[in-house]
Amino acid sequence: MTQTVPDGFTPHFRKSAVTDPWEPLYSKLEERAVIIGLHIGAAHCNSRGLVHGGVIAALADNAMGLSCGRAIAADGRQISGLVTVSLSLDYLGAAKLGGWLTFEPDVIKAGGSLAFVRALIKSDGTEIARASATFKLPSR
Repeated sequence: MTQTVPDGFTPHFRKSAVTDPWEPLYSKLEERAVIIGLHIGAAHCNSRGLVHGGVIAALADNAMGLSCGRAIAADGRQISGLVTVSLSLDYLGAAKLGGWLTFEPDVIKAGGSLAFVRALIKSDGTEIARASATFKLPSR
């Protein structure tokens, strides 16, 4: 069965050994954010057919970190090497096998030595988790 990808999403540009088992991943670039999306498959789920919380945490961290870098670039600075200082998630619901899952970050502040970001995680448009993170920016 061929699954359609929503408008604006293309194959995710940032490959990693951590996320390889969860491919195909997609992303949509906005001025200050990188939204990640995927069709929920067996590799994302626990034995009950629900997306595993660890998958949500890892992909939320990915989307939020990339979004911090994008927001900083939009402000006219170039950096690399953001490091996660803290990551917090609140799970509000469940995402089921076959759905479309998105990670939608919002950078609150990215400057100085720290960046702060939050994200909504949605399954088929319904909010199933909220995340927040702090990232350390590399020394100038």
